[in-house]
Parts: sequence; C-alpha cells; structure tokens
Amino acid sequence: MSILQTSDLKFLHAADIHLDSPLHGLERYEGAPVEEIRSATRRAFDKLIELAIDEEVAFVLLAGDLYDGDWKDYNTGLYLVERMGRLREAGIRVFMVAGNHDAASQITKRLRLPDNVTLFSTRKPEQIILDDLDVAIVGQSFATRAVTDDLSQAYPQGDPQLLNIGLLHTCLDGKPGHEPYAPCTVDGLRSKGYQYWALGHVHKREAISQDPWIVFPGNIQGRHIREVGAKGCTLVTVESGEIIEVEHRALDVMRWSLCELDVAASETVDDLYELVRDGLQSALDAAEGRPVAVRLVLQGACSAHSVLHADRARWIQEYRALATGLGGAGGWLEKVSIKTKPSTSVDEVLAQDDALSGLLRAIRDMELDASALGGLASEVSALRKKLPAELLGGDDPYDPTDPAVLKDTLEDIKELLLNRLLSTEKGT
Repeated sequence: MSILQTSDLKFLHAADIHLDSPLHGLERYEGAPVEEIRSATRRAFDKLIELAIDEEVAFVLLAGDLYDGDWKDYNTGLYLVERMGRLREAGIRVFMVAGNHDAASQITKRLRLPDNVTLFSTRKPEQIILDDLDVAIVGQSFATRAVTDDLSQAYPQGDPQLLNIGLLHTCLDGKPGHEPYAPCTVDGLRSKGYQYWALGHVHKREAISQDPWIVFPGNIQGRHIREVGAKGCTLVTVESGEIIEVEHRALDVMRWSLCELDVAASETVDDLYELVRDGLQSALDAAEGRPVAVRLVLQGACSAHSVLHADRARWIQEYRALATGLGGAGGWLEKVSIKTKPSTSVDEVLAQDDALSGLLRAIRDMELDASALGGLASEVSALRKKLPAELLGGDDPYDPTDPAVLKDTLEDIKELLLNRLLSTEKGT
C-alpha cells in the first residue's frame, strides 16, 4: 500500500564512524603518510557532511558508534559540534543512536550539540514525527556497552500514513567478528511495519532485505586489513511516499586491499616480481585514486620457492619498495605473507633411503608438545618486552609467546630448513 501525502525527499544513512580511531598496521612503516592515516576518519566524515549538503538531504541518520570510545580530550567533541553546525546552517537535521563504543556508560565527556541534532534516549524507544515530511523515526541508544536484549521488540508499530524508519545498533541475528549486541531477527523487524531499518554495528555493507529495506551501510573508513574495499554511507531517495533508490556512496579516503596471488606460473624470482607488480597495480586501480594499504599473499607451488625462503627479508623489502614506487595516490604493504611451496615434490626425496632423506623426515616430523611450547614461550618473553606497542596491540596483534604463533614459526623454520637442504642437494 502506498503511503499517502509523504513528501519527496532524500536522506543519508551512516554508521560506525569511529571518530579519531587509529588505522592499524601502517604507521610503523617507512614512507607511510602518518598524518593522513591519523586523520582518515575525520576526513571521511567531512566527505559525509559535504555529501549531505550537496545532495540537499532532509536528514542524516547515524546508527551508532559515532565515537571510538571515551574521548582523549575535548577536541573530538568540538570537531563534531562544528560539523553538526554546518548541517544546521544547511537546514539538515541529524538523528542518531549511541552504540556499544559510544554508549552512555562509555563517554564521560559531554558537549551540548546544536539543536538540529537528536540523540535518542537510552531508557526506551523514542519516536520523532517530522510533520513537514510525513516521516516517523524511531530509535534507542545503548545505555551500556554490552546490550544483550532485543531492543527492537519495544519499538512501536509503524503508522501506515507515514514513512516509518527504525534506527538501531544491532548484530541482527549474528555476524562473524562482531559482538552479539542487541540481537534481533529479520522477521521481527518486518513485523513492525516500517519501510526502512537503518542499522549499525556491522562494518561490511549489506542490504539484508528490500521489503522492507533493512540495511547495514558499513563503516565510512576501513581501519585495518579486515575492513577491505569501498567504505561509505547509503543515500536513500523517496518519491510519492515510496523508497525508489538505495545506493552506496563511497566516503573513505584510504583503502585496504587483500592481494592474494597464485605463483604457480612463475618460474623465476623475476617472474614473481612482475606478478607482484601487476597485483599491486590492480589494487591501486581499484582504489579509484585513493591511497591503498595492501596485504600481499604469495601462495602456490613454484620453482622460485627455495630462493624466496632463503632470503625472505630481502624479497619482502623488494616488494615494499615496489609498492611505494608505483606512483599514483600511493600504495603501502601492510604485510607480506609468503606461503609458497616447492615445485619439486619433497615426497620424492623423502622416499629415498639415505642420510639426507632421514634428516628431512626428522625435520618434517618435528613437533612441540605443550611443555616444550611453554618453555619456549618463557624464553621469548624477553623479546616480547622489546617489541613496539603498536605491534603488540590493535586489531591484528603479534605475540611471540602465543603457542599458536610459536607453532606457525616452527613451521616456517621447518620450511626454511627443508628448502635449504633441497637446494644444497640440487646444487643451487
């Protein structure tokens, strides 16, 4: 059924801004644009403000996690007040809910926001009716970081004479890598009779449903390698009471890319170098003029395997230099992972009955039991204290005392020894 008398309008839906959140995995690398990295979330938010003004939207919806936790100082709040003031001057209203990162219990500093901004209550769902637009917006903020109740159950039923919008920070029915906060179901949301559900919390864009529209816009700026690809907001167009277009608009100012390359066709390290060049160039092209941080993964069997593993450090730096030298907006390698295998079957050598095959079998079968791992962890604990804090923390931390890391390291050592011995056997 069509909604009667609803004005034609546009609105923006964004979430998970994480203002002033750092980007993890780049600052420690020579040549990385440290200042640009530190300001990335603000610059992406500036693009959101500009888009709202350029598109002359009626309002902006912010579905939680505007902040990344408690402010270090008042600069974050002052920045937000100024940007909300720009929207006020343009006649644009803002409606937002607090999520787990900016819950009432998480933010101790406060600044009064301009009167065009509405922050929904933490106590119960609030409904704001925009009489001039025939729109009803319902939302509820997180009172504490860990909200495990289905907040949507208490949202009121939609009015068939209005365009009904639900604003909610939620994991929905569960998403990998995200805390199970404010869980709900698609059927439960549909039952409310709303035309649009503006969700937040999940950092990957996804349109869960089109009848009604249930949308995660994703975050506006990727912050580490698990947040790859274009990031931005959703622009919604309404005509004659019907949602006629829901489109993604990119806002990110730096992009993350996972570049996985199959090296099977590469016979030499020069072939590999060209393969890496092409892969990195593709990542730069896909970033559409933005700087890009790339995780390079080389995998598969190739003749150059032993040469790569014999001097991993050199080749990693070669690829880093290649990335920074490609020009354009700029590219940096966040990490290089060499997971290649020898093209010559190790099993053929292991099947022989000689001293070399016996040594190779001993290396291949080497394992560490729990007690050995514990002892090794104790020995490398001193090394851990010397590592930089940014390597030990963040979203992708490295801990050399972790048993899983020690096992992976053992596999790397075994691989290195096997290939050194095989190379010696072949006279290479």
